[in-house]
Amino acid sequence: MIKRAAVAAALLLTAAAGCGDTEKTSSGTGGGAAGGGTLTVFAAASLTETFTALGKKFEGSHPGVRVRFNFGGSSTLAQQITQGAPADVFAAASPATMKTVTDAGDASGTPRVFTKNRLVIAVPQDNPGKVATVGDLSRRGLKVVLCAVQVPCGAAAQTALEAADVEVEPVSREQDVKAVLTKVGLGEADAGLVYRTDAKSSGGKVMGIEFPEAAKAINDYPIVEVAKAPNGALARDFIALVLGEQGRAVLTRAGFEGP
Repeated sequence: MIKRAAVAAALLLTAAAGCGDTEKTSSGTGGGAAGGGTLTVFAAASLTETFTALGKKFEGSHPGVRVRFNFGGSSTLAQQITQGAPADVFAAASPATMKTVTDAGDASGTPRVFTKNRLVIAVPQDNPGKVATVGDLSRRGLKVVLCAVQVPCGAAAQTALEAADVEVEPVSREQDVKAVLTKVGLGEADAGLVYRTDAKSSGGKVMGIEFPEAAKAINDYPIVEVAKAPNGALARDFIALVLGEQGRAVLTRAGFEGP
């Protein structure tokens, strides 16, 4: 037990140090009122904007509660949870990454799908590579960035490209979709495959190009309370918020699809 606690503490510190700007703390009300505490949510990087907004709503309805987010690649977050990192809620970008947690016995109850997302081709606003279709991504000399295949955005990209019968040699594979978005937005790549919601949240830095084969690779997003969650009651309240009308409204405005 002492060894597991030490590992858990080390993992949490590593996650906090490694997430950089993908880890956000929402601290709207504070105040240490009765019933307060910290809710720790591990969530896919593509949920950064929507969950940050929902975290502020949650704090507003739970005086004294602080919501702490760890955003990143779903496969990395799942590994951290199974290795003992303390978390209350896990929201993944695919059932496959959620299965890592459920198979390890680290989920409390059955995960529920709360939204869906699909890919678009992200290009800089001036589109220097003159990309118009998914077939253009195979063009020689075009710098394309994709997610690593073990994370949901990478698995979805592989499925979509296979459906389009397009072969792509990416210049790099990133550990989460925000890293792909950043490289395209900075002009370090001519194109990348990201979720529709990420292109929409880029603040005009990238343009999202829809392509029909994306319909073959729509990702389900499941959410669950983590087994032995330090704050189980808060975890269940937060999941209820995500599944409820307020959660659906925030997700829909961001470009997510209904479950």
